[in-house]
Amino acid sequence: MSQIKESASFIATKLTGDKPALGLILGSGLGVLADEIENPVVIPYGDIPHFPQSTVAGHKGQLVIGQLEGKQVIAMQGRFHYYEGYRMEQVTFPVRVMKEIGVEKLIVTNAAGGINESFNPGDLMLIQDHINMMGDNPLIGPNEEEMGPRFPDMSQAYNRELITHAEKCAEKLHLNVQKGVYVGNTGPSYETGAEISMLRTLGGDAVGMSTVPEVIVANHAGLKVLGISCISNMAAGILDQPLSHHEVIETTEKVKQDFLAFVKEIVRSLP
Repeated sequence: MSQIKESASFIATKLTGDKPALGLILGSGLGVLADEIENPVVIPYGDIPHFPQSTVAGHKGQLVIGQLEGKQVIAMQGRFHYYEGYRMEQVTFPVRVMKEIGVEKLIVTNAAGGINESFNPGDLMLIQDHINMMGDNPLIGPNEEEMGPRFPDMSQAYNRELITHAEKCAEKLHLNVQKGVYVGNTGPSYETGAEISMLRTLGGDAVGMSTVPEVIVANHAGLKVLGISCISNMAAGILDQPLSHHEVIETTEKVKQDFLAFVKEIVRSLP
């Protein structure tokens, strides 16, 4: 808790306006949204006490704080992953810091592989729920009641009111947005065809290597969460072609205008 407070205090010294009540975590190739923030205060992760460092292509590794569609926001332009060798508490540390700063709602985005065969690369998917296949949980260990309850409820891990709000925004923009269940795996290897077949049987619609730990901690901290996946490729065994991170970045680049318009409308019309 002392580290969280130290990081939050450092960030607070950089704020020039109101404290942000909305947080954004921007996944692979989706950091372009942070470039839309007006009057930005940019803080490299390396400057923030106790913050890890992004090591993955497509993750700039900085906080951007400012105005987006009239709302004061704090955005992570690049996140941390379990597969980078970080502990779960390090992966989720920025969520704790956002809560300490005053964030109440969190929009989490990612690039994901499509498991649902009715999806197409470039689709945007609202996350209705998730399956944790990481074999770990960021809440394991002693619980500090100041941070949240010992046994947090996850029955509405992704806030239903925010999902409904996002659906209305998609309708207004004439965007065909999917809905589904996100599966979180550790990575960094992509799944085998047999693993994808298993995940489909379990009820997964998309798969990725992030998001789940952050959402668990956000719920523990009492934040309302909206999750959006960009279906960057079809998962192994569907199209019978090799998978690559280059393809992920390429697809997110193609869909970025729809992604930008969608998230900006969601933020603009939030009550």
